[in-house]
Amino acid sequence: MLTQDSGVVWARAVYHRPWKALLKQAGLADVTLHELRHTYASTMVRNGAPLIIVAQALGHSDTRMVEKHCAHLAPSYVADIIRR
Repeated sequence: MLTQDSGVVWARAVYHRPWKALLKQAGLADVTLHELRHTYASTMVRNGAPLIIVAQALGHSDTRMVEKHCAHLAPSYVADIIRR
């Protein structure tokens, strides 16, 4: 979710065309901002970032969403689950 400095969420209509134009100009594949956000989070997790840090970077108040969508990518995820 993209927010303005005021905290108001940007409507998709505001950023969609400029984003598509930027991708075309750069010769990049059609990728959404949501996909980039997920890639960012997944990369952090795969590189061993603590889930709380990933959650904070994404603007989440806790790790539930990161655990649900990315925790399986963590190198120590299985070992951590077994130790519990």
